[in-house]
Formats: sequence, structure tokens, C-alpha cells
Amino acid sequence: MRIRQLWGARAQARKDRGPSGLSLLPWLLMGLGALSHLLGGQAPNPWIGAAGLLAFNTLYIAIVFRAFDPRRRESRLTWVLLISLGVLTFALAIGYGREWLLLFPLLGLGVGAVVRRGRLLPAIAFPLVLAVGVVTFWRDGWDSIGIVYGTFISIMVTAAILALDEIVRQLRETREELARAAVEKERLRFSRDLHDLLGHTLSVIVVKSEVVRRLAPRDLDAALAQVADIESVGRQALTEIREAVTGYREGSLATELDRARDALSTAGIEPVVRRSGPLLEPQTEALLSWVVRESATNAVRHSGASRCEIDLSGSADRVRLTVTDNGRGPADGTPGSGLRGLRERVAAAGGTLDSGPAPRGGFRVTAELPVEASVPEGDPAR
Repeated sequence: MRIRQLWGARAQARKDRGPSGLSLLPWLLMGLGALSHLLGGQAPNPWIGAAGLLAFNTLYIAIVFRAFDPRRRESRLTWVLLISLGVLTFALAIGYGREWLLLFPLLGLGVGAVVRRGRLLPAIAFPLVLAVGVVTFWRDGWDSIGIVYGTFISIMVTAAILALDEIVRQLRETREELARAAVEKERLRFSRDLHDLLGHTLSVIVVKSEVVRRLAPRDLDAALAQVADIESVGRQALTEIREAVTGYREGSLATELDRARDALSTAGIEPVVRRSGPLLEPQTEALLSWVVRESATNAVRHSGASRCEIDLSGSADRVRLTVTDNGRGPADGTPGSGLRGLRERVAAAGGTLDSGPAPRGGFRVTAELPVEASVPEGDPAR
């Protein structure tokens, strides 16, 4: 069973690679007529003919193998070899005629393999076929009309098949690249969701646990109420993580504002929430919910603030969300990965997100979005 699987994998790999120079080697059997003509003693100057036939086969093999390497196919050496093959083929056909005329279709295969498409193909193919027709009629009359037709067909069919195979392989590579990009995009979406969801939730749980530890010795009922809140937050986090995994999470801005107010209050930070402006589309609300969540989480975890203001306002076209605390902000003064990820999401929806020290001290996050934000396909805020 294992051997059969390996054999199947190798066969699939060969199929994916497509044709190669080996695919055109069996056509060298068309030169057996010339070889028979030599061995039968019917050709004058047999040593010259043998050397010419050997040189023809060598050039043909070199050309067809170079034709399947894009870089080598377009090199100057390949064209020198192809021109040399053409000159040698005409010399042998003019000198010996008869069976040697069958070398013309082989020349056509080499030309079709190298010159696959574009304006250069007809510019080379038609003059070449015309020259083949002149030599063939001169050496063998109308009886060899099939040689001319075979040369034309070998050029055009080889070029068409190989060009089509090249396009198919390029499309397959593009499809694989798009699949990899889609996987990377989904991985990035999932990592952002986990950062935003777990960062906020765990911060709230830690803060409430500290409150429980302080309240338990003197006010058991208040401590139990905080434990119930911890349970509620944990259950909500499980639901949101499941929704994030499936990619169907929808944020409610009003709910997120309530959660931020509760998390800030629990951490001993006075929340001030002001909201005005028009009704927002669900996509816009979802994006702003992420901004509120991340900003409130940062205020709880890093700021050391005593007050946090969340101000949402807007006009008929744009909506503006500002979250300002009077704390110290990030330790190194630069936003974390959560804010960087949010900046990318907001920018993709046609908005802007800025963060940094507030004019009167503290830290400020400002997001501006169109009232009807366009959220890219696959974004969790959809």
C-alpha cells in the first residue's frame, strides 16, 4: 500500500511538471529514413552525411531540452543553436533529398518548442515553410507535399500545445499563491481576534479577581457578585471565541461601550462616555467596537490612569471616536500590535486611526470612519 501511494505521488508530480524535453525525443525516429539511406550505401559522401546526421541529432536534443527552461529558452545560445539546426537541415535536404527531407518536420518541432507565441511565431513559421516548400519541390516534386504540410503542422501544433501548457501551469501557480494568501489572511484575522478578545477578557478577569481578593475578607456578598461577573465574562469570551473562529462575529457598539465602562470602573478608572451623531451601519459599529475594546483594555492594563473619556460623534458622512485617558500610555511610547492591527483594519475600510500622547497629558486613540464603512471580505468585522 505504501509503495502504491509513493508511485501515485510520483506520477502526480510528473503530471504537474508537464511535458519536458523527453517528450520530443521520440520524434527523432523520423530520421531513421536518412540513416537507412546512409547504411544502404545510396548516399554520396556517406561520411559527410553521417557527420551531418550526428550533428543534427545533437543540435535537436540540445534545443528541445533548452526549450523547456524559460531562461535558457530565451538566451542567445538557444537561438544560435536553432539557426545552426536550420542551416544544417537545409544543407542536408538539398544535398541528399529523398528521406532526408523528413528532417524538416523535426526542424519544425524545434522551432515550435522555442518560439511558442507572439508575433515572432508567424514571422518565422511562414517564411520557413515557404523555403521548405521550395527545396522539397526542387528535390522531390509534388510527391513530397506532405513534408511541407507536416513541417507547418509540427511548428504550429507544438507551439500551441506548449504555450497552452505554460499558461495552465502559470494559472495553477497563481491559484496556489492565492490559496496561500487566503490562508495567511485568515491566520492574521484569527490572531488579531484572539489578541483583541483574550487581551480584553483576561484583563477584566484579572482586575475583577483582584477586587474579589480584596473584598472577600470584609464583604462576602460583594465578592460573590464580582465572581458572578467573572463567570459571565468567561462565558461571553467563550461565545466570542467561537464566533471569531467561524468568522461571523458582529460587534455591537452599545454593548462594547457598556463592557468598557464596567471594565474601567472595576479597575478603579472613572469612565466618561459621550455619544452623539447619526445611526451607524453594522460594519462601522463593529469596527468602532474593536477600537473601544482595545483602547479600554490598554487603559486598564498599561495606563495607570484614573479617568478615561470615550467620545463618539459624527456628521452625515463621517464618524469620529476618541478614547483619552490621563495615564502614562505605552511604556516605550509606541502603540502595541493590537493598535497596529486596528489601524490596518480601519484603513482598509476607508478610515484612519491615530494614537499617541494627548495634548494635555495621557494617551489618546482617535478613529475616523465613513458612516457606511466598506469592510473587506473576510474581515471579522463584517
